[in-house]
Amino acid sequence: MRTIDLSHLISTNMPVYPGTEPPKMKTACTLAKDSFVEKEITLFTHTGTHLDAPAHIFTDGKTLDSYPVSGFWGRGVVLDFNDFSGSIITENDVLPYADLIRQADFVLLHTGWSKLWGSHTYFEDYPVLSADAACFLADFSLKGIGVDAISVDKVETVDFSVHKTFLAKDTLIIENLTNLELLVGQQFNLYCFPLKISTVDGSPVRAVAILDKI
Repeated sequence: MRTIDLSHLISTNMPVYPGTEPPKMKTACTLAKDSFVEKEITLFTHTGTHLDAPAHIFTDGKTLDSYPVSGFWGRGVVLDFNDFSGSIITENDVLPYADLIRQADFVLLHTGWSKLWGSHTYFEDYPVLSADAACFLADFSLKGIGVDAISVDKVETVDFSVHKTFLAKDTLIIENLTNLELLVGQQFNLYCFPLKISTVDGSPVRAVAILDKI
């Protein structure tokens, strides 16, 4: 059994979505003063590798705590767009993967964009799904869709149409994944458990894949 970490490290100098604040960490309790160490951490719910729930976009959308724990793990499949030369992934581009998608709970899009993590380029020109491709994928009975970029929509979006397509079906969105190149052509289970927080619209996750074979 081989386990692959699909999560970025959370730190005070990490990349964050434009307009949000990076995490803040301070030592609230020390060995010298309290005989134990405890950190105080402040961060947005969509920091680092994280899940989006419908409440992120919709007024009456489901929050993460309303999902059963079984909704955060299942069979995964990677669609390989590492050599993709465009910026829009169309329905025709995902159609060849239809049989694989039918067997999956989670579909992960490998574009290779995670290699740009930490650079300004990470926020620019990453491939996203077209409206028809998003609708095509949303018609499958998926628990979630994941990407190795900052968002399933372009940063400059004003309507978050791809978010809406998936979240309207209660399909979770995982953003800022990494190491997806290690899963291309592999059979695996994906685990992406959020913190169990009341009425929350999103949460950082420790996303991991466990391969069927070593």
